Order: sequence, then structure tokens, then C-alpha cells
Amino acid sequence: MGSGPAAAPTPQRKARMATTTNTVTKGLLVRIEAMPGREDDVARFLQDGLSLVEQEPDTTAWFAVRLGPSTFGIFDVFPDDSGRQAHLSGRVAAALMENAGTLFEQPTIEQLDVIASKLP
Repeated sequence: MGSGPAAAPTPQRKARMATTTNTVTKGLLVRIEAMPGREDDVARFLQDGLSLVEQEPDTTAWFAVRLGPSTFGIFDVFPDDSGRQAHLSGRVAAALMENAGTLFEQPTIEQLDVIASKLP
């Protein structure tokens, strides 16, 4: 996913964001445990993932978080299941699987239904 800083949203992405409905119905919760000594690499990997996610019009919101010294997570939401499935077959998911066993243990990925949300 590259090593440079995440790119700012393009004008096209900003326009899509402004016209996209704020209704989300599906989500993903991913838990990632860094391999010993790879915590900073995992944090960088997740930061770099933002530029890839910004290219996904149906990923309404995406968060990379640190839950503890070596535990990380991703939480993202989508308007429907087709958006979630597109994300699961996209570049971020591919990079996640490619780095399992090197940067982190096999991640746990939970699909969820959104009951309520507040989005900008």
C-alpha cells in the first residue's frame, strides 16, 4: 500500500462525498494483532490504506484504530451489502491478506449490520 503519506481526497471524491446519502446499513469490524516488533509497520500500513479506501465510492466511512500496544482494528461502513462486498474484493482487503503472517497474524473479519449511525 505504499510508504508515502496518504493522499488528500480528489475533487471527484469530494463531490461524491457531498452527494452520497448518509445511510449506512452494513459494516466490517477487523481485528489485527501485530507480529512482535512490527507494531510501527502495522500502523504505517493502516495509514497508507486510507489512500486506497478513498478510491472506493461505496465505503462511506473507514477508520483505522489502535486498540492497544500491538492490537489494531479497522471499522468501516457501507450503504448496502454490494458496497461491502466490493470493498472485500478490493485493494485494501488484498493487501491485508498479503501481509498476514508477515506484519500481523491472520486478521479476524466480522461482517455486521448497522442499527443506527450519525454521519456528517
